[in-house]
Amino acid sequence: MEQRNVLITGGSAGIGRACVERFAAGGDRVWFTYHSGRERAAALAEELNRRRPGAARAFPFRQGEWADHERLVGELPGPVDILVNNAGVGSATVRHYVDGPEHEQDAALLRINAVGPLWLIQQLLPGMRERGFGKIVNVSSVGGGVSQFPGFRLADGMSKAAVGHLTRQLAAELAHENVDIFAVCPGATATGMFEASTLTGLSTDERAGLLARLPRGRLIEPDEVAELVHWLAGPHSALLHGAVIDASMGLGVHPGLITGAASTAGTGSAAQPAESNPGSH
Repeated sequence: MEQRNVLITGGSAGIGRACVERFAAGGDRVWFTYHSGRERAAALAEELNRRRPGAARAFPFRQGEWADHERLVGELPGPVDILVNNAGVGSATVRHYVDGPEHEQDAALLRINAVGPLWLIQQLLPGMRERGFGKIVNVSSVGGGVSQFPGFRLADGMSKAAVGHLTRQLAAELAHENVDIFAVCPGATATGMFEASTLTGLSTDERAGLLARLPRGRLIEPDEVAELVHWLAGPHSALLHGAVIDASMGLGVHPGLITGAASTAGTGSAAQPAESNPGSH
């Protein structure tokens, strides 16, 4: 397979970082964005370029702010063959971006998680259609993207549900073109975002109890999600065009493992979700 240009948003940590490493290991040219953690992003790019010169490059990016979208696309050194819309915020981490009242945080959740991916696709899709090839993988969440988790923050779930609709709508419009689009909806994944939204504040026993209730009694690893994203960007995924994939290891079909009466005891406020886009900046 020829070397492809891959753009991954939120690629300095969590699922995004795992995706950057997986695509770089596969021989692709990877451009990834970060919102904060400039040193962390630079260190990742340096490490990958040491292994293979030209493998990766990091770009600052404020997703959901139009001027920054225009700047990012203008700075990219070439056309994008594969777009991985991974960047997002959750019910806890949104406070790092908007230190204001709840209604401002709700607006930020929708702007960053839903409007941001919409704008990037609108910016990059015309080039994919013109070249006759493209793969778009949207990273959503089991909460909102697949199932409902009563008590969790409404704006968070709404933003993830919007990504699912965006994926299906564009898949219908691209049915006769060689551009595929998918959404991946991870469940409880071992990322800083899940730690902040769900595990922080739990005692050792409470944490162990929560993990035991999850499918297979464990968290999903970022590398597992990255492997799925990489496969979807490959040559054999066309049959799944338009699919919104439940990648929660079963939590999507059994949300009561977290929200049920027996499950919520000792896990803190139900408003602190056990999902939120597990990818991070």
